[in-house]
Amino acid sequence: MRTRGWALAAVAVAAVAGGAYWWNGRAGPTRAAVAQVEVAGTAAIERRDIGATVLATGVIRPKVGAQVQVGSRASGILQRLHVTVGDRVTRGQLLAELDPVEFQARVDQATARLETARAELAFATAQHDRARRLVADNLISSAEFDTARRALDLAATQVAEAEAALRSAQIQLGYTRIYAPIAGVVASVSTQVGETVAASFAAPTFVTIIDLDRLEVWAYVDETEIGRIAVGQAATFTVDTYPGVTFAGEVSAIQPQAEIIDNVVNYVTRIEITEHQDRTLRPEMTTTVNIVIEGRTGVIAIPNQALRRDERGAYAWIPDAGGTPVRRDIETGYRGSSHTEVVRGLDAGEVVLVGPVQDRR
Repeated sequence: MRTRGWALAAVAVAAVAGGAYWWNGRAGPTRAAVAQVEVAGTAAIERRDIGATVLATGVIRPKVGAQVQVGSRASGILQRLHVTVGDRVTRGQLLAELDPVEFQARVDQATARLETARAELAFATAQHDRARRLVADNLISSAEFDTARRALDLAATQVAEAEAALRSAQIQLGYTRIYAPIAGVVASVSTQVGETVAASFAAPTFVTIIDLDRLEVWAYVDETEIGRIAVGQAATFTVDTYPGVTFAGEVSAIQPQAEIIDNVVNYVTRIEITEHQDRTLRPEMTTTVNIVIEGRTGVIAIPNQALRRDERGAYAWIPDAGGTPVRRDIETGYRGSSHTEVVRGLDAGEVVLVGPVQDRR
């Protein structure tokens, strides 16, 4: 009899527990239960631009003309080198000097020849003037006068040749002083003081200068995505050197020739850097590029990590005045790579819970 009473009591307890479980299942999660979730953080709802992007890796490269290998057009011994790696230089700044002794001797020789030619010209001029007076008085023949005139013309030609030779010698002497053709930073030094350079076949490189204000990003876009890229699209990129810093850019060109890397066809998309964030970028830095291919501007947006969905639709968790999360049903629009447009249900300035939710009940 006692055993039967214990059995009935157990059935009654099970029925009450089952009824409570059934009722809670119908009613859904309570605030007390929801308050026991763990979340990663919060985010403020705001108006922003959102868009879909194409992700690509890239590298920073100098623009055409932004990297110059400065060499010499003359041969000789490097006498002085006025810069070293890392120095900033301005356009027209003296970089290096070759030993000018041989070239100065050529200038002196050409100067002497010019003086000789001018003296010959002065003598030929006097002879021509004298012959002109004599032929007027019929004291000499016309043939003798023509000879004097020819001598004058030849003397004038010799002066012109001597002047040209002097200019050439002076130009060669000028080649012994090497100036910076652009402003920038000295990236490398290839020739040291005391070394002999020979410029017979090719101009030897003394220094390499890079203009760090004239850089661009080469983004390697996969062939499956290149059809969505167009000149003028906005882009952002990051570099490992400055974590958390985003640089702005714009697609300036798409190179027609493909580059095959690890059996993957890529097309180089050149990104014009429009904002440096007061950071120094350098060639060959690796970049992660996001090219915006479409989107919305100035819309209320929610982070994708805060957007949740179930059989009832889209919703987000909103903390009330006491900090207890409350469900808020929303209507969404355009979905971007990081944020989604909110058409209805949220206003700018509200706060939503972000991140994965783990129920601890």
